[in-house]
Amino acid sequence: MACSAARGGRTLSEAFAIRDGAADDLAFVLDLGRRTIGDSVSAVRVAPFELVRLNYDRLVEYARSQSHILLVAESTFERLGFALLLDSLPDEVTGIPQAFVAYMAVEPHARRRGVARSLLAAAERSARERGLPFVALMVTEDNVAARALYAQAGFVTERRLLCKAT
Repeated sequence: MACSAARGGRTLSEAFAIRDGAADDLAFVLDLGRRTIGDSVSAVRVAPFELVRLNYDRLVEYARSQSHILLVAESTFERLGFALLLDSLPDEVTGIPQAFVAYMAVEPHARRRGVARSLLAAAERSARERGLPFVALMVTEDNVAARALYAQAGFVTERRLLCKAT
């Protein structure tokens, strides 16, 4: 799927496309995820970066061992972002099938240019094609930009994870 990125008068140097990921995208997924995983750490649970990075690697390993969808955004010159979804992880309360966005990231220089929005739209299409009635994800309260993007895309808060230090 080809996309033309324009927002606020700024555009990427060229259009980008969303494609299905492949095995040779793993290094990119690990690299970009490791560089952006700090965006997922809340102020409530401050953790050493190495522990967060290790858990990101475990998440990717787990997702790759399950039925999953990898979507990659790329221009002619570079990969711009990805979305990694689990497609056989039902909702933990209702048991209803869903596509679950395990992680999504966009290169910092390509943010606010429609890449994440296009990845989310592709995730929704992939879910529909697989007969999955919902797309779910988690986002840290501190990640205001991501929360705004998800709200604009029609995501609503279904549950809240509450936490208290002891």
